[in-house]
Amino acid sequence: MKCYAVIDTNVLVSSLLSKNDLSATSQVVIRMIKGEIIPVYSSEIFAEYGEVLTRKKFRFPSYQIESLLNTIEKYGVLVEPSPTGVILPDIKDLPFYEVVMEKRSDNAYLVTGNQKHFPDEPFIITARQMIDILDKE
Repeated sequence: MKCYAVIDTNVLVSSLLSKNDLSATSQVVIRMIKGEIIPVYSSEIFAEYGEVLTRKKFRFPSYQIESLLNTIEKYGVLVEPSPTGVILPDIKDLPFYEVVMEKRSDNAYLVTGNQKHFPDEPFIITARQMIDILDKE
C-alpha cells in the first residue's frame, strides 16, 4: 500500500538525529525512500526543509540532506495549496496543514511530532501512527 503524507520538518530532523533505524521517525523516512510513503509538499515546505536541515546546530552531513531532499523532490508530489482560512497556534505550521487539506481527496496524512499545534483530526498523526497504518495494510 502507498500513502500520501505531508511530513512535518520535525519528523525529518528527528529521523536524522536518531541512531535507531527502528524508531518511528526513521521508519517514516525509510518507508518514504522505499516508496510506501509518497511525500506531499509545497515550495514553501521544501524551502523550510532545506533551511532547517542545514542549520549548523544539527551538523547533518550535506550528502545526507541532499539525498533526503532529492528523494522528496523526485518521488514526492508538489502541491500549491489554496488558503484554508484556518488559524493555528504557530503560523509556521499553516503550510503543512494547507497542503494536507489540498490532498485530502487522496486520503493524505499529516505526520508530525507536534499534534497539539494542529486541529484534532484523524488524518493528523504521529510517525508511530503512520507506521501502524502502513503495517495494517
